[in-house]
Amino acid sequence: MSDSAAPPHPRRWTALAVIALAQFMVIMDTSIIGVALPDMQHDLGFSQENLSWVFNAYVVAFGGLLLLGGRLSDLFGAKRLFVIGWTVLAVGSLTAGLAGEVWIELTGRALQGIGAALIAPSALTLLMMLFGSRPAELPKALSLYGAAAPAGGTAGVFLGGLITQYASWPWVFYINIPIAIAVLAITPGVMPSVPARRGSIDLAGAVTVTAGLAIAVFAVVRAPGTGWGSPRTWLVLLAGIALIGAFVVIQSRRREPLMRLAILRSPNLAGANIAQLLMAAAWIPMWFFLNLYLQQVLGLGAFASGAALLPMTVAIMVMMIVLAPRLMARFGPKPMIVTGLFALAAGMVWLSFVRADGTFWVDVLPASLLAAVGMSLAFIPSLGTALSSARPEEGGLASGIVNTSYQVGSALGLAAMTAVAAAHGSNELGHPEALANGFSAAFIGAAVLAAAGGAASLLTLRGAPATSGTEGAVPQEQPEAV
Repeated sequence: MSDSAAPPHPRRWTALAVIALAQFMVIMDTSIIGVALPDMQHDLGFSQENLSWVFNAYVVAFGGLLLLGGRLSDLFGAKRLFVIGWTVLAVGSLTAGLAGEVWIELTGRALQGIGAALIAPSALTLLMMLFGSRPAELPKALSLYGAAAPAGGTAGVFLGGLITQYASWPWVFYINIPIAIAVLAITPGVMPSVPARRGSIDLAGAVTVTAGLAIAVFAVVRAPGTGWGSPRTWLVLLAGIALIGAFVVIQSRRREPLMRLAILRSPNLAGANIAQLLMAAAWIPMWFFLNLYLQQVLGLGAFASGAALLPMTVAIMVMMIVLAPRLMARFGPKPMIVTGLFALAAGMVWLSFVRADGTFWVDVLPASLLAAVGMSLAFIPSLGTALSSARPEEGGLASGIVNTSYQVGSALGLAAMTAVAAAHGSNELGHPEALANGFSAAFIGAAVLAAAGGAASLLTLRGAPATSGTEGAVPQEQPEAV
């Protein structure tokens, strides 16, 4: 449908701002707790081994339930799910902020993840409804939306440091509540209404994929303590893999599955999701360990550590909003995805040269900016390719799949790189040399993941012809028939 065939939504740019804010917030909530973890550990009694579950409880619930969120968005309407998601996120934030015990904290974080799993796919569905029939505006809309994700991840570190140093750790959760109230107030007037559709909900599929992901992450997180050669480690890991396999079997047999497996027959959809998964598996460990390096090795405070990551945020915003749409129009998505992932890998390799007596200006800034450029080049094209490969009526499903890929990559990548870092000395607090060695190993591991994503994209993605303008910057692949 052309721009002239359908009148534009009169408040579509305001709606896009709310959608981008939603993406910013759900990704920020994965990172804002980073610099607050030591204070939370002291106040709530987390063990060093279990502290990572403050992050993983959110990411596992988020990633594991995204497919269900996408399905619910298709069945009950994206606007309705968007509102419900923000409500659940606010309740989870209040619970996490008020927590006085470990289990209450993890419950609050899981509720936040459930809310995010409802928000993210419905937000993308709303974006495609507003701009999907307007090819001249869609690349810009996707760029603004896409910039909100890595910007939210990096800004979360900065805000977490600011809040932790000048207020207290519960406020890293309370900050969500007034924002949620404002979004809930403005959404009815700016978002398009989406009619509900008839269909069933695949609860068995949702349970198996979420449990499988949680158990697999648990196995990887606990592996450094129990040993990679321990039967317990492999039994737990195999149990997680078996549940994910059961999910696939359930999807193949259900009349109305949570995820129509035939949707993955498109090479571009599969390739773009692999790119998103491996990109997140490299990017999230990078900022996690970079923040630890700044604090535990270079000795920066919480606020200074967060501020040190602001140049990455600025670079990402400028690249994604200003340059990425033009580069997509000129070269097409595949060259950008491949180049971006290899640039991200190069930034990680550069970061692996961090030293115990290093400095921000030499050891951190140039390498982190190169990584930011790589992320900026690859994120928007892979996101647009994944979304444009689905049928219009499966927009929620496509949104759920691509968001799931990113969150699953985040959880598994961080769990794996935490194990790598621990095996090379990152648990030796107070020993800068050992810490630097552990973080360096994690950066090398993340570089391998990013390079694997670049190679996979080179092999699996179909090239698209470049255009001279913005139209056509997002590939419109015809979905395959079932």
